[in-house]
Amino acid sequence: MTSSLRNLTVEDARARILAGASRLGVESAPLENSLGRVLAAPVIADRAQPPFDASAMDGWAIRRADYAPGAAFAIAGESAAGKAFPRAVQAGEAVRIFTGAPVPTGADLVVIQEEAVRDGETIRFEAGESPRANIRAAGGDFQAGDVLLAEGVVVDPWRLSLAASAGLAKVPVARRPRVAILATGDELVAPGASPRPDQIFESGSFSLAGLIGAWGGEAVRLKAQGDDAAAIAAAVTPVEADLIVTIGGASVGDHDLVKPALRTLGLALTVETVALRPGRPTWFGTLGDGRRVLGLPGNPASALVCAELFLRPLLAALTGADPEVRLSPARLLAPLAATGPREHWMRARLAVDAEGRLTAQAFPDQDSSLIGVFSQADALLRRRPGAPAAQAGEVVEVLPLRRG
Repeated sequence: MTSSLRNLTVEDARARILAGASRLGVESAPLENSLGRVLAAPVIADRAQPPFDASAMDGWAIRRADYAPGAAFAIAGESAAGKAFPRAVQAGEAVRIFTGAPVPTGADLVVIQEEAVRDGETIRFEAGESPRANIRAAGGDFQAGDVLLAEGVVVDPWRLSLAASAGLAKVPVARRPRVAILATGDELVAPGASPRPDQIFESGSFSLAGLIGAWGGEAVRLKAQGDDAAAIAAAVTPVEADLIVTIGGASVGDHDLVKPALRTLGLALTVETVALRPGRPTWFGTLGDGRRVLGLPGNPASALVCAELFLRPLLAALTGADPEVRLSPARLLAPLAATGPREHWMRARLAVDAEGRLTAQAFPDQDSSLIGVFSQADALLRRRPGAPAAQAGEVVEVLPLRRG
């Protein structure tokens, strides 16, 4: 009889992985260290921006009621950014003003400098009958009390600028999940070492560490272990982590020892296998001390596909961000064969056609060991179980990959 933990759909497996996952904690981060962090509370303005009526142009500030083409004004002084004119503008006066400077009290018109002619201590304007005001109103960007950034958004450079413009030196952010990565297998050797003819370079932990950092986590690469249950358990036991990600040893062969090793630490599974290609051996569980464990297949493409489908949303949930995996429609550029009983996520390349529509073309070789194909892909193309052959021009679902 098939276990209820085996051959789960991608959606069911993801739901089980996300069950009980929520923001781990809150800390205050200096603004310069907040990039890429998830806000743990809304950012609210405590003053207007700009806090005063500001000139939008270099020119002359006057009272509109005094303006007439060719009228002469006495030059009363100037207003520059950070150095406001100290008093109200009187009738018949003009104040030299620069972009971003406070508009003096009483003035409600800035005539641009190209439309002014100076004659000693007087200035005349030829700006037509009804010139533009060229004034940015106080609070034109935001008002005191406005919610500038919502809880749960990721601080990017544009949002960082907004928080800075509100005068914040620190922002409340979610604590980064600490993720330990353990690659396993007798065949693995570290890059830079001298492999035997029957060994390969370990690459999975490097890519996953980069993804974890990009997805809001703090990655810790553990020393790779061979196919030794005791060594695997010993490597995991002292690690302080919110999540442990293992690579390899996830299937049911004689050398797949990760789950047996972690059962000695109280591993309880909630996902045993997923009806997924590539990535069927993916599993998830919790150790006796509460640490979560996500087991990824050893083949690099399988591990990276499953990282996109399961690890990324889990890290989002642990930082209080939105964990939903959003797909986009795209038109096929080349036909695809019918799928089998498992959901298939194919590495693909996106483009935009002459009509502005998103297109996708799956790579012809989808072997799960091919890292070179993944390095060229910028999307995963979803094919549902039992899908019939698809022809060029049909609409399919794609998950765009963040490639920098």
